[in-house]
Amino acid sequence: MINAIASYQFMQNALWGAVLASILTGIIGAIIVEKKWLMLSSGIAHSSFGGIGLGYMLGFEPIYGAFLFTTVAAMLVPTIDRKSDTGSENLTAMLWSFGMALGILFIAFTPGYPPDMNSYLFGNILTISKANLNVMILVTTLVLGVLLSFYNIWKAYLFDGEFTFIMGIKTLWMDYVLYFLIAISIVALIKLVGIILIMALLTIPPSISRFYARSFSRLILSSMGLGLLFSLMGLVVSYYYSIPSGASIILISVLAYGLALVAKKIIARR
Repeated sequence: MINAIASYQFMQNALWGAVLASILTGIIGAIIVEKKWLMLSSGIAHSSFGGIGLGYMLGFEPIYGAFLFTTVAAMLVPTIDRKSDTGSENLTAMLWSFGMALGILFIAFTPGYPPDMNSYLFGNILTISKANLNVMILVTTLVLGVLLSFYNIWKAYLFDGEFTFIMGIKTLWMDYVLYFLIAISIVALIKLVGIILIMALLTIPPSISRFYARSFSRLILSSMGLGLLFSLMGLVVSYYYSIPSGASIILISVLAYGLALVAKKIIARR
């Protein structure tokens, strides 16, 4: 495995992809878990399929199409949720279905043979390219820069939005910024685990970390560590057994969650 990393560029890309993914998992995953935005984030994630299909149909990089669709969805979510009686769950279902339906339609209109969508739907860490890495580096830098610049304000908002509003801070723009960061992070992680499995990668590490972390900073750091561990283990399994990395990463993550839950119950009884 070490020789492969040293010898092959795709293995080096995969390793760096795992490291960058762990940072996004720790930060964005902790936000999604604390704000209980899992379903809304899932709607944004699945809307990206429409952009991927558009990229194939028009002949440009599908990731850029995914970025366009997730960004639009991220801006629509807080706007419609506040200005209508649609309800967040109904809105999520519409975004989810609309994005997937558009993606299917665009792919049907793509000239020639239908493209292989497996790497976008289920992920493959071994197919991460330099372009994908550049996107991940850009997104990770932006996420770190935004959240670290106003860390205490973000922390107060995540744990008590009403108190933050009373303090005179406009929480609406914070909603828009967070949804935008979630959207671009989803795009950055698509090639790693795919659209179908991406929310599991974002939520399982922080869910395990919540069993033991006693502060928000520890929640983020421990989620990063677990995300890196699961990604590296998935990379090893994917390399040696030639199976999709997304599936292996998520199966390892779910198994780890089950073990952590059992361990927590045993400790609580004692």
